[in-house]
Amino acid sequence: MIKALPAIVLLLSSTGLVRAGEPPSMLKTAPGRDLVEAHCAACHSLDYPRSNAPFLDRKGWEAEVGKMIKAYGAPIPPEDAKTIIDYLVANYGNGA
Repeated sequence: MIKALPAIVLLLSSTGLVRAGEPPSMLKTAPGRDLVEAHCAACHSLDYPRSNAPFLDRKGWEAEVGKMIKAYGAPIPPEDAKTIIDYLVANYGNGA
């Protein structure tokens, strides 16, 4: 089994199942994306905005960002929270 390990790693890496370092961002390029990547990816996948886009409008994104700050202790300054919410609404708000 040990001899086969390098071959298994090579096979998995060529299929994209194993990656070295950070995967590229899947977020839309727009003002505020850097703050979303910096603050939000520290705790969860960046797939979260895309998967919730059909459900959340501005009030929904405000509640989500507020929950991350208040309930989970995300250290996001108020000015960054506003920019993050604006980004999420513009690019992943329901109807965006």
